[in-house]
Amino acid sequence: MPARAYWSGQLRLALVSIPVELYSATKSSAGIALNQIHKPSGKRIKYEKTVPGLGEVEPDDIVKGYEVEKGEYVLLSDAELEDVKLESRKTFELVQFVDAAEIDPIYFEKPYYVVPKDELAEEAFGVIRDALRLTKKVGLGQLAMRGHEYLCSLKPCGRGMVLETLRYAEEVNKANQFFRGLPEGEPPEELLDLATTLITKRSAPFDPGKYHDRYDEALKALIDTKRGVKPAPVEAPEVRPSNVIDLMAALKASIEKGGDEKAAAKAPAKKPAARKRA
Repeated sequence: MPARAYWSGQLRLALVSIPVELYSATKSSAGIALNQIHKPSGKRIKYEKTVPGLGEVEPDDIVKGYEVEKGEYVLLSDAELEDVKLESRKTFELVQFVDAAEIDPIYFEKPYYVVPKDELAEEAFGVIRDALRLTKKVGLGQLAMRGHEYLCSLKPCGRGMVLETLRYAEEVNKANQFFRGLPEGEPPEELLDLATTLITKRSAPFDPGKYHDRYDEALKALIDTKRGVKPAPVEAPEVRPSNVIDLMAALKASIEKGGDEKAAAKAPAKKPAARKRA
């Protein structure tokens, strides 16, 4: 079954409008879903929508509301919400272009694949895609989807393009409030050289296929064991002690082992110097 478009509308650059469709570029992991169970009966706990003093309510009697004061709401119907018109509901207009490196990764939220809606749109779509690639720029604009207007970026991706929703400035916590107490100044040069050497030794092209959810595997093994089913073997993680006391020895041992991640754990830790008596 072909994927269903998440959004369909116009991609606009000045006077050029191109019909396009968005498709989600990611999918949720098929992990294990755990339910809440009533232990004495073994039955699943369910949540019912109720009103205090009235009991359970019918779905048709539920509307959305905004709390203006404690216990006082402005009610909004689906039709009223639908009438809130924004041009960005049907049009994504590129209003600015920036270098990709200018956008801090913390602002990126969710990616979508952008494709032309029909063959007539393919030529103009390809022109904008290749122009972004040649200029090494990212397009910015706003797009309304499912009850929210998003700030979005647009960049080339193979034969198509990728649109990514971005967080607004007020949605990102300022780093200073978390990092203010960290000491200033550079670490010892020798330690920095050892660390950069180790990073270089362990550098390789990014391959997401090398990584998987080990917690999910361990959880499946636990469930199989409790069911009396022989679980598939799961490699137990190695618990390594902290070796911050002797960072120099740990880094040197790691480099000697060719950047092996287990080497640091085997590095002998220096005993803290004995305190002199007064």
